[in-house]
Amino acid sequence: MGTKREPTARQMRLAAELRRLREAAGLSSREAAALLDVNSVQISQIEAGTSGVSEQRLRRMAANYACPDQEFIDGLAAMATDRTQGWWEEYRGVLPAAYQDLAELDHHARFRNDVAVIHVPGLFQTEDYARALFAYMNPEFPDSEVGLRVAHRMRRRIVIEGPAPIPYETVIHEAALRISVAGRTATRAQLTRILDVSEADHITVRVIPFTLADFAGAGSTMVHLGGPVPQLDTVVRDAPHGTAFVDSAAQLEHFRGLFRRVREAALPPQQSRDLIHQLTQEL
Repeated sequence: MGTKREPTARQMRLAAELRRLREAAGLSSREAAALLDVNSVQISQIEAGTSGVSEQRLRRMAANYACPDQEFIDGLAAMATDRTQGWWEEYRGVLPAAYQDLAELDHHARFRNDVAVIHVPGLFQTEDYARALFAYMNPEFPDSEVGLRVAHRMRRRIVIEGPAPIPYETVIHEAALRISVAGRTATRAQLTRILDVSEADHITVRVIPFTLADFAGAGSTMVHLGGPVPQLDTVVRDAPHGTAFVDSAAQLEHFRGLFRRVREAALPPQQSRDLIHQLTQEL
């Protein structure tokens, strides 16, 4: 396998899981390498995501680490052997790596759950809304840079609007629906789009109204992407200096619980649609 200079978030996840398996087995890198009859440097490179791993070698590693979870191993093997060159590759080297990482995670997700507090979820955004948002957040960007980000965001919608859409559930705070990111007309169009897409069987929209008591929020925007097995789920969070990918078992369970609490606090889907419709009438 060749050395990779810039591993993707998905490749780094595979590397992290293999490292966790080795550490859970109580083996050092040198001991793991000896069992495979390879140099310990190769183990280090695999666990750093800078070198790929074949399915055969991955399964040998899992056996050496005494991992009994066959579905989990199959999920890792699928990650190791995947050679998908998706539409997001067009933006590699043009936009920050996180844009491609998010699109790739979307593509492989079994489901997606979002919590949106300040802005409408990206998969629901209209072009006008997204353009106004990117331009406001990055006032120094020329139109060409804003346009690239808008185009990328529009193409990401394929995961819920394409030929093989994934189940998608989102909880949106009323604040995100009321904040006029792009003006009155664009806001009405944005709310109308949410109503339109929420009619799809695979999409569920719930709203947290301002009137809800005892609601402390979810901290910030949260995206929960389902993996082939729960251990390979990923949570994406806003961070001070970019995007944070969360994948430790304890943190994943924490955010699963957080999403359940937020969802249970929200209005049911039909009442949520009624509230969104009411907001459009107010504009």
